[in-house]
Amino acid sequence: MAVFFAILKNIDKILERIKQGEGLNLDFKHSINDAKKIARSLSAFANTKGGSLLIGVRDNGSIAGVNSEEEYFMIETAALIYCKPSIEFAVDNFNVLGKQVLEIIVAEAKNKPHLSPDNDGVFRAYLRVNDENIIAPKTLVEVWKRLQKGVKGVKINFDENISFLLKEINQNGSISKSSFVRHTGLKSIVANKILTNLLIMNILDIEITATETKYIFNKNFDFNKHEF
Repeated sequence: MAVFFAILKNIDKILERIKQGEGLNLDFKHSINDAKKIARSLSAFANTKGGSLLIGVRDNGSIAGVNSEEEYFMIETAALIYCKPSIEFAVDNFNVLGKQVLEIIVAEAKNKPHLSPDNDGVFRAYLRVNDENIIAPKTLVEVWKRLQKGVKGVKINFDENISFLLKEINQNGSISKSSFVRHTGLKSIVANKILTNLLIMNILDIEITATETKYIFNKNFDFNKHEF
């Protein structure tokens, strides 16, 4: 687990990052009063590309300041107790305009997913999308779990449902799971399995926004070289 270093860093770099605002790899927190909620940010960074939490910075970028030691122990509780598996992090402490700002640095996880509790206490995998933490699609979570087990390929029967799916993507550029289910009449669990298998086979890739998930062709897949 992280070691707490109360080191005052050069503030020029941190001020420039604050000026750029929140995004994929950066999140501002005025303070920490809910370890479960902060666990979602930690797991989202770990499940995506990694990132930093700046504690003591308001959403508008102004400096609020924090008690670094108190905030650190809240972060440690979130990482150890409310992230499954637990998440390692690094810590930096900055004196910005006479106020303390704590930076919590999370690297992208080698083995995904890391789970954290939603508002109902159910542990879920979160992703960082732009400046938001969202629940990861079930298909992506299943891909992660299979990769952890060393699964590199699957056997799949290219039936009329998959033929429809690939032709729709070829024609329209993408398809959602709901559209796939609606047009084929497949059960959701069956559609998830098909999409997961095609992701593992690198036939499909996934585009995720805060409002929708769409499936597209993997950049290395050439539809025109196959017959469906």
